[in-house]
Amino acid sequence: MDLFSSQINSSDNLLPKDGIVNYYGKLLTYVESNHYYDALLNTIEWKNDQAIIFGKLILTKRKVAWYGEQEFEYTYSNTTKRALPWTKELLELKLLAEEATGETFNSCLLNLYHSGEEGMAWHSDGEKDLKKNGAIGSMSFGAERKFAFKHKESKEIVSIVLEHGSLLVMKDTTQSNWLHRLPPTKLIKKPRINLTFRTIVL
Repeated sequence: MDLFSSQINSSDNLLPKDGIVNYYGKLLTYVESNHYYDALLNTIEWKNDQAIIFGKLILTKRKVAWYGEQEFEYTYSNTTKRALPWTKELLELKLLAEEATGETFNSCLLNLYHSGEEGMAWHSDGEKDLKKNGAIGSMSFGAERKFAFKHKESKEIVSIVLEHGSLLVMKDTTQSNWLHRLPPTKLIKKPRINLTFRTIVL
């Protein structure tokens, strides 16, 4: 496995202040990335995401799934999910992310974006179930998409294109001080699968 591209230094912090974001580039070969993309697309129990906004239940086009080492309950957007047991591929990818970063994870929230027109608005992952200032490992498969950070006070924006088979890690005070989003675009027609490995604290 080609762990690191020669142009990418995973120890570089992409943020100028108030948090740490490291980009590891492609952890897998193109063939390996395709294998995991196909496996995740076909074996994960995808469901349309739900959110309760102003008392109304909203279904998104984007699909999600929640997996973990226990039946963790995870609440966001006023809805609660119970984790499914790890699949073979998720366990393999979790171990790969842990080996690359030195972090440990016990759960994973997955997102399936069917095309570039599906995205994610500005938000931070600060749910009470998550380990405070813990690392979140984000693995991407499929279409390459821009990923952006915005400082909550200065409004400074930092962007990066996430590659097929790549890993990005957000940690330290990133969630407290920065928002992030996946901007929609009509230029991209192919799906993207995103795995966000997390640590739930019981």
